[in-house]
Amino acid sequence: MSASTHREVKKRLIRSFLSLVLAILLLAGATEAVGKTSGKPQDLLEEGDRCRNALYESKKKIKYRHHWLHCIDQYRDLAADYPKSDQAAWALYKAARMYTKLYRYSGLEEDLDDAIELFKRVVNDYPDHRLADDAQYRIGEIYRNEKKDLTQAYVEFLKVDIKFPSGDMRPRARSQLDELAAILTQRDSSQEQVKEAISKATGLAKVENIRHWSTPNYTRVVIDLERPVAYSSNLLKADPRHKKPRRLYMDLKDSYVSSDIESSIPIRDGLLQRARAAQYSENAVRVVLDINSIDGYKVFHLHDPYRIVVDVRGSDTKEEKKEEKVVKAETRRPRKGIRKAPKPDQGVSLARQLGLNVRRIVIDPGHGGKDPGCFHKGGIKEKNIVLKLAKILAKKVEQRLHCEAVLTRTKDVFMPLEKRTAFANVKKADLFISLHINAHKQANVYGLETYFLNIATDERAVMVAARENATSEKNLSDLQAILNDLMLNTKISESSRLAHEVQKGMIENTGKRYKSVKDLGVKQAPFYVLIGAEMPAILVETGFITNPTERKRLLSDQYLNSIADGIVSGIEGYVEGIDRIYLGG
Repeated sequence: MSASTHREVKKRLIRSFLSLVLAILLLAGATEAVGKTSGKPQDLLEEGDRCRNALYESKKKIKYRHHWLHCIDQYRDLAADYPKSDQAAWALYKAARMYTKLYRYSGLEEDLDDAIELFKRVVNDYPDHRLADDAQYRIGEIYRNEKKDLTQAYVEFLKVDIKFPSGDMRPRARSQLDELAAILTQRDSSQEQVKEAISKATGLAKVENIRHWSTPNYTRVVIDLERPVAYSSNLLKADPRHKKPRRLYMDLKDSYVSSDIESSIPIRDGLLQRARAAQYSENAVRVVLDINSIDGYKVFHLHDPYRIVVDVRGSDTKEEKKEEKVVKAETRRPRKGIRKAPKPDQGVSLARQLGLNVRRIVIDPGHGGKDPGCFHKGGIKEKNIVLKLAKILAKKVEQRLHCEAVLTRTKDVFMPLEKRTAFANVKKADLFISLHINAHKQANVYGLETYFLNIATDERAVMVAARENATSEKNLSDLQAILNDLMLNTKISESSRLAHEVQKGMIENTGKRYKSVKDLGVKQAPFYVLIGAEMPAILVETGFITNPTERKRLLSDQYLNSIADGIVSGIEGYVEGIDRIYLGG
């Protein structure tokens, strides 16, 4: 190579190197400039909007998926780079809307799923943003219009109503709820399935109903819920300045109240004015009892189904106080010369004179309606046998004891356990006797036993209580933990004495007519049906439906009459015990 040629090659290399360096510098400058622009979230959002608008205006571009994804990615990148900016929520919302529109061209379910995922990010990551309720509403629209899942659509619109009570989308969501409720009803959609779907999606338990039973000095209010929730109660003083009465309220966590139940339920029984329920916060319901006058109250819960029970008590009425004075005057201890115990046929009337006041006995045939109780093949059901026994017992109570006998049910109808005790309290019963039939996995187990309310002391008592309560042993242990508070006003000692007398009466009466009558004794257990009773209350197990011999007996009128005679004899013994206390016998 000549020297001139070598110099020419060297010049070319230098020019190429300089051109490359210049190009790099220009590129770096351009990149820096772009970087400065892209560093502003508002500019990036505008770039995404320009990309989207250009796509919508182009009949050619709109047909190709990659053009859609290019714009969506711009929005996604903004949200990823500036997650705390106001524009991030807008970017996610607009990207979700693009996915929804893209579905109409692609028909791909994944586009809807991506749209829902982005809308949920707006709801969850930016709950206070103005777009949060819009995003939740759009999810409902997707399920209704594109996915055709009306049940889930109902759930999503319900979230708008619950989570965003002040949002501008709430009226539209409520309109959707009304329409969907009508459609779901027309389709005969199972309400249980709808409730389950709502509960699963929202994570909140539904307050399903509020019930009450009242007298002038006793009221029981029951709040039915879809499943267990944590709750608290508090008593508020009257607020004359704002014309508010005393109020007892319960806050139910992780729950919601729907439009299915009345928001205000009038009671007006002298103790309470009304009960009302409302969505107190996004995740809590407050149930308020407006008070006229009460002396005390207690709150507890029961399982399967879950409900919260509120017992409210007032002071005695004027008539009751007057009657109490008469009773006290008649129950003064007699003189020393009068100590002879009463004759059996005078027992009840004398006990009345001495203040026991056994005038009305409520007899409770267990189970009924959809709840058969224990059953055996051939259509043998506990609910039918105990109803027959209750009617026989009622006649004997009226004939032998001259007391009024009132049945909690006279037909094959379902009656919740908490209503039975409330029924006895409302009727102002002097005694409460619940009739049942036992069962055991071993057919050779048999015998009679009587229970009163208390903490269970043996395993089989727990099993019997769990079965009669229609709940699990786990839930029963939960009840036992709060039972001490519940029993502050329960007549445990009187119930125990009544149980022992009735058990003795049944064993003696049936033992005279039948062989192999087994005395399983008196036991204690936390029976729902006895909780809150304001009078001596017992639960009687009249035999085992699973034992061939006792099953045959339970199906005979002779045996039922014998059992009824035994119970009446037990009541007589209980009354005579009162007489002996007052007469010194």
